[in-house]
Amino acid sequence: MERLFRSSRLLVMVTVVVGGVAALLLYVASIYIVFNIVVDFILQLPATADEGKRLAVRLLKVLDTLLIAVTFQIVAVGLFRLFIRPETGTECGLMSALEVRSFRDLKIAILQLAIVILVILFLEQIVEAGASLETLYMGGAIALVIASSVFAFRAMASEN
Repeated sequence: MERLFRSSRLLVMVTVVVGGVAALLLYVASIYIVFNIVVDFILQLPATADEGKRLAVRLLKVLDTLLIAVTFQIVAVGLFRLFIRPETGTECGLMSALEVRSFRDLKIAILQLAIVILVILFLEQIVEAGASLETLYMGGAIALVIASSVFAFRAMASEN
């Protein structure tokens, strides 16, 4: 039985490595995308409001990608700190900033980031499509997801 528990720590380590690699790849991709946006901006300055909106949408998408990268990083570091090396003596800056001390705290941090990502997706939709029925439906769906996330967040927070 003890061998099974030791191998489960190895599976958590696989998840930590995959999460870390995913975060790193998304960070590198975001830097490359921002570089291309800057080059495009320098070569062709936005001359109309529509071109400015397109620039804003591109930047919002990069921000969305970066927040997803942060989510992967939080999951990787959080799982490492919770299951692989729970007590290191020094507090990791990311985990102390998010006050992640348990698996429940990790879930709450991920829920909070997911809400921010959904809001950014909705902003992208508003800028791209404007006031349309599709935007209304998307806003309603996102509001429902956010409301249920807040309900789950409060339920988890009240467990203390």
